[in-house]
Amino acid sequence: MGSQASVNTNDKEQQLKKASKMSLIRSLLPIVGLVVIFLLFNFLTDFRMMGNMSLVLSQVYVTMISAMGVFFIMTMGGLDFSQGSILGISSIVVCMLSKYSIPLAIIGGIAAGAAIGAINGYFYVNRKIKSFIVTICTMFLFRGFIKYLTTNAPVAGSAKLINYDSTALKVACTVVILAIGFVAFRFTKFGTYLKAIGAGEKAAMFSGIRTDKMKFLIYVLAGAITGFAAFINVIKVGSVTSSGGNQLETQILIALVLGGMPISGGAKVRFENIIVGSLLYIVLNSGLTMMGFSTQMMQLIQGIVFLIFVAVFADRESIQVIK
Repeated sequence: MGSQASVNTNDKEQQLKKASKMSLIRSLLPIVGLVVIFLLFNFLTDFRMMGNMSLVLSQVYVTMISAMGVFFIMTMGGLDFSQGSILGISSIVVCMLSKYSIPLAIIGGIAAGAAIGAINGYFYVNRKIKSFIVTICTMFLFRGFIKYLTTNAPVAGSAKLINYDSTALKVACTVVILAIGFVAFRFTKFGTYLKAIGAGEKAAMFSGIRTDKMKFLIYVLAGAITGFAAFINVIKVGSVTSSGGNQLETQILIALVLGGMPISGGAKVRFENIIVGSLLYIVLNSGLTMMGFSTQMMQLIQGIVFLIFVAVFADRESIQVIK
């Protein structure tokens, strides 16, 4: 009996060591992938990417900020496909209000994003409709509003908006937003509650977490964060066209998965998924563009890379239907 127990203990220790090793490899893989792809594209483009880093990074700020809200949603096991439409609507609001006051425009963009997030949260929490169904519906609904508002001409903002288009401001805004999110996620109950809901909602509810309230507030928060990203989006050109925010939700989803984000959320998510994934997506996209690939070929390559990362980071032991 004693020898059998000893064998079982050794087997468990071996399994724990193997699981720990695999977890370390999974956490390092996106970082290694980022370095390898960055070096590869620099070599293939005769180091043009290195010379155009400011242009490459100019595309990452909106994606990275917006990805943080979706990261919170995915951590608790949900999805949000309406982020592009939220960005488009919020950008229009920012442009309209910028003619009166820039601070008012920023607050208006955040409020517009939060309002759409509240609509998502209401139907998801109160009407018990799956998150991906609700957000796909609001994506098409508000995309229609964007098309209607920009039918005759792009919605132009105040000429003062262009004055805010500086790399220093965009980097500062991105760093501040990510720093606040990191502290809240890593060092407060906020992150613990999100992981608990993602790992098992019923267990989280029985442990005293007000899961419905938490889920609703997270959708509002995600919308508000993207509403702020709308200000960063608008200051580049000072106006919004019918394609404003188009495909942002896809970019965010691919970026998070490339960063090692488990689709099912839960305890294995890391805040670093946002930063590494956003950079990896932008480097991959920019590198393929610089190499002269067609849009169809770029989508094919991105799809293959995305599929590989999903296969690697999908947690097959706890995978479930999206809530």
